Amino acid sequence: MKIRQLITVAVGVCLVACVTVNVYFPESATERAADIFIKDVYGHDEQTPTEDPGSPQGAVKFSTEALIAVVAKVSDFILPSAYAQQPDINISTPAVTTLRSAMEQRHRELKSHYDSGAVGMAATGLIILRDPKLVPLQDRNTIKKLVVDENADRNRLYTEIAKANGHPEWQKDIREIFAERWVGNAPTGWWYESAGKWQTK
Repeated sequence: MKIRQLITVAVGVCLVACVTVNVYFPESATERAADIFIKDVYGHDEQTPTEDPGSPQGAVKFSTEALIAVVAKVSDFILPSAYAQQPDINISTPAVTTLRSAMEQRHRELKSHYDSGAVGMAATGLIILRDPKLVPLQDRNTIKKLVVDENADRNRLYTEIAKANGHPEWQKDIREIFAERWVGNAPTGWWYESAGKWQTK
């Protein structure tokens, strides 16, 4: 009798956990979507190298990923239909595609200013002209407009992704994840804001 009760409780906990996951914001899926989008904007030459599995960090990451994979397979075996209903993030709408194209083109003009340190990545998921002195006087109005246009597109992007996925209330979470991933996918030497201070990656 005790065994039957334990099984019942375990199944109940799994069902509740699965339903709860479906309710919450899909953080992992959003991180993957953000990485895809940002790498497209930055271009392949801007992608940061992956960690060496032989290094301590790589070993930890590998072990964690292996554990996650095992847990996912077990969950899929126990509750396949519920697992299949896990939310994903759609970044393939016409509006998002248009924004990506505009940001890819603009990035070609912004890149040298990221490299010089004139432009930095703010903690808000936007960019800022952090040191105008690093931009020639005759080019400052141009770079200011690029920053304004980029930030307008980023704000539209976060709103559009949330709306496209049927959850406008996710906009804040999407913005926060993109803010992290803009920095995470940036090359060494770019400036970013963290805890109210500017530093180089």
